[in-house]
Amino acid sequence: MRQLSVFVLASVVALASFASPAVAQTTLRVVMHSDLKIVDPIWTTAYISRNHGYMIYDTLFAIDAQGEIRPQMVDTYEVSLDQLTYTLTLRDGLLWHDGTPVTAEDCIASIKRWGAKDSMGQKLMSFVQDFASVNPKTLKIILKEPTGLVLQALGKPSSNVPFMMPRRVAETSPNEQIKDFTGSGPFVFKPDEWKPGDKAVYVKFAQYKARPEVPSGLAGGKVARVDRVEWRAIADHQTAINTLLSGEIDMIESPLHDLLPVLKQDANVKLVDINPLGNQYTFRFNTLHKPFDNTKVRQAVFYALNQEDFLKAVIGNPAYYKICKSFYPCGSPLETSKGMEELLESNFVKARQLLAEAGYDGTPIVLMHSTDLAVLANLAPVAKSLMEQAGFKVDMQSMDWQTLVARRAKKDPPAQGGWHAFLTAWVAADILDPVMLGFLNAGCDQAMFGWPCDKEIESLRDQYARETDPAQRKAIAEAAQVRATQYPTHIPLGQWFQPAAMRKNIDGMVQAPVPVFWNVEKKGR
Repeated sequence: MRQLSVFVLASVVALASFASPAVAQTTLRVVMHSDLKIVDPIWTTAYISRNHGYMIYDTLFAIDAQGEIRPQMVDTYEVSLDQLTYTLTLRDGLLWHDGTPVTAEDCIASIKRWGAKDSMGQKLMSFVQDFASVNPKTLKIILKEPTGLVLQALGKPSSNVPFMMPRRVAETSPNEQIKDFTGSGPFVFKPDEWKPGDKAVYVKFAQYKARPEVPSGLAGGKVARVDRVEWRAIADHQTAINTLLSGEIDMIESPLHDLLPVLKQDANVKLVDINPLGNQYTFRFNTLHKPFDNTKVRQAVFYALNQEDFLKAVIGNPAYYKICKSFYPCGSPLETSKGMEELLESNFVKARQLLAEAGYDGTPIVLMHSTDLAVLANLAPVAKSLMEQAGFKVDMQSMDWQTLVARRAKKDPPAQGGWHAFLTAWVAADILDPVMLGFLNAGCDQAMFGWPCDKEIESLRDQYARETDPAQRKAIAEAAQVRATQYPTHIPLGQWFQPAAMRKNIDGMVQAPVPVFWNVEKKGR
């Protein structure tokens, strides 16, 4: 067995400063990108539910600002010489919000629930032979064959995140929403104050034991420096901006890009880009029902669309977007345009040719249109226009985002309350490789909503999971992208960037793929 050391601090002075936060009696008021209606971050991939998860839950491992996986709830871990057994020992003093200790059995149950739902978790679980609880603080993960996915998966930063929950909660079916919101993170959720359409409230967990490290990305010490965080639901963007300018709220997670010039002019407001790798817009197919059960019909959409029309319609300012014909984020190690050369150019002649070859009969495409999130609202109308120019009939149905999130889980035929397609966005940290990229999961019923089913894509994802050589991994990732143009699961529609707006007295926002509120300080007004 080889012992892998716990992260060692580079500066004792920095640690001493970090470990002694000023006592704060403050409330941080934030307008998030969406209203919180679903509070189970395993049941859904919705980012507002993921953000909620980071408030109240913790993770075994986490990714730091340099993209490295570091222990979080874990104190030490060991990997056997044959690479088949991972032994994880939890830190001392970890407590659930009800005051009971976090145990190895809680963590095993949590991994199993997450692993049944998450795309990367499913791939990891395909390598797992068994789990074992050695003692209340120690668990073993026993593999059938070696894979480099264990730490990468347990430390994945975004939806679905392997949050740890009490065993009694984690034993809830992953296809049912939990009703108990007990976590072990730095904040406690207040369900008695939760009013969808108004606010969600979190209070500092006084017994949370932070790691003795400075925060870095989603890793390190999670010190709550405010006593209370309120997520305020303000649907109208101009109202939210006015409320920020007046000081009634402290931060807006996703201000409208059109209104950024107004914010820049105010001396009391600052714009902060906490996620420099950005986000990707995506068109998602439902492959279960006609006509998108036909690969040629899906390829026709690939030819009909182009990225710039979407980016101009939603973001507008080229300073905040870029064309990126890659399934993996531009600027990331696996960025590639292989297989995409003639796609996404609005070649309507080619699209119509493919529809004719497929025998498309004019079936209306039920396109779900999210109306309440500014960064998504203009996507569906652009898709409708381009698809109709290519010969599709499109039935665009408008709804709020939370309704869309619930509806996309349904496998019903589109004419009976189901759907054919919708558009969404992924944070770049969710789509860095073929295993992590949820929409590339082509495992049929085990895949995400849309349920693509392709043995070749799954074989490539398996190969990627087994491979450790970076050059070979790059080649496999390219092959997976090429195959996904032949058997389309989804379409990448460009990269974009979203600064947050906050009052200048707010300090300590951590640069990470997710907006998190530990380390945040509020200094007067």
